[in-house]
Amino acid sequence: MIEPFCHENLTKGTISFGPSSYGYDIRIADDFKIFNAPKDVIIDPKNVSSDYFQNIKAELCIVPANSFVLARSLEYFRIPRNILGLSVGKSTYARAGLIVNVTPLEPEWEGYLTICINNTSSNPVKIYANEGISQIIFLEADEHCQVSYKDKKGKYQTQKEITLSKIK
Repeated sequence: MIEPFCHENLTKGTISFGPSSYGYDIRIADDFKIFNAPKDVIIDPKNVSSDYFQNIKAELCIVPANSFVLARSLEYFRIPRNILGLSVGKSTYARAGLIVNVTPLEPEWEGYLTICINNTSSNPVKIYANEGISQIIFLEADEHCQVSYKDKKGKYQTQKEITLSKIK
């Protein structure tokens, strides 16, 4: 279901990742898209231009004040048909003014997660690649869902990179 899977929760000198009480703390990879559109541009979520982002590959990324960065999980997911994953941001980053947003991991969804990291602070904040960013809480159903993400032919199925919004 999670690859690579870290079998213990690692915390020494890092923002923790690995198994947690009822879920798994995921890491971010070293690929980032830093939002830098001109201030007068109105962003249309149905048509977000890749021109609005600076792409970097680095061990750390600076999230600009009052802005956001897109990243992807280091882990690749294959969610079973009877499981739903919900993501919540790590408290270490929340205490620095960062809010982590990931949509639900639907039954039979597969891929790397695209993660939005919002900086609500008036100061830039560092985020660290290969360290914890979010906790996924897994809910198991007694029965399989009627329609899975795979059944719907979801537009983000098997995504391999940071993916901007898509409209079918």
